[in-house]
Order: sequence, then C-alpha cells, then structure tokens
Amino acid sequence: MTRRAVITQGEYLVSDDPELSISTLLGSCVACCLWDPERGVGGMNHMLLTRHRSSVQDFAGVNAMELLINDLLKLGARRSHLRAKAFGGAKMVSGLSDIGAANGAFILSFLEAEAIPCMSQSLGGSAARQLKFVPTTGAVKMKMQRNTIDMDAETPPVVKPVGNGLELF
Repeated sequence: MTRRAVITQGEYLVSDDPELSISTLLGSCVACCLWDPERGVGGMNHMLLTRHRSSVQDFAGVNAMELLINDLLKLGARRSHLRAKAFGGAKMVSGLSDIGAANGAFILSFLEAEAIPCMSQSLGGSAARQLKFVPTTGAVKMKMQRNTIDMDAETPPVVKPVGNGLELF
C-alpha cells in the first residue's frame, strides 16, 4: 500500500484503487467494511449511533449504510456480491450506558436484513480498535488498544487550597 486515507466519526470512503488503504480508530463507534470481491471495489464507514432502541438510531445507521452501499454501486459493485466485516462497539467507560453494544447489534441486524454476509467481526469488549482496510481485497488489519476508563474507581480526595485565596504575582 502506498496511500492511506483516514476516516473519522460520521465519515465513509469508497475506492477501487489497489494502492489505497482506509484507516480509522474505533471505541464505542462501529465500522462496516464492505467490498465486492469480484469487482475489486470496497469502502468503510465509521458510525456512532447515540440512542439506544430508537427510530433516530435506526435512521442514522440505515442512512450511513445506504450512503456506503450506493457509492459502491456507483463504482461498479453488485449488491448481491457485497461482503462485510464489522468492528467496534466497545464499552469504553465502565459505569455508563453500553451504547457500543447497541451499535454492534445494529450493524449485525442491518447486514442480516439486507442479506449481506458478514465474513468476520470484532464487536464489544472494552478496548479501542485501530483498523486498516484494503477496499479492493477486503483485507483488514486490526490492533486492539486498551484504554478503558473505570468510572467506579475511587477518586482521590479534593485538596482544598491553603490560604486566603489571594494570589500575588
């Protein structure tokens, strides 16, 4: 690979360039890598669906997936040939809601409803994932990064300032 493109939350990219890889970093967000192995085209999106079990989440997710699929079709992909890999959906902060699980469930549900085979997945857990996707072949390299913040851990006591609050300089 000689060129690398990076996408962030809310973005997607499609390509038929064999010299390009697409990268992203995921926490509770999910990424779907789609490609047509016969046509040699593919793409990836990076989605954060912020509401659990809502029509807003479904609309945002469906919209993100349809944008990706439609741009792949414009590059010559055939919908019946599409293959998928799904990543992300981690619970990054313990003690808070698990939106990552909802994101992961959405992507698997969407792929099943659209009859797009999910060839592999790495969803859930508590670690961030760094992805590198080759859209023309469907190859993915993933690196797990441990960086969970434990909200239940004891916090150090607040130290009150000594003095009268007057600062001289």
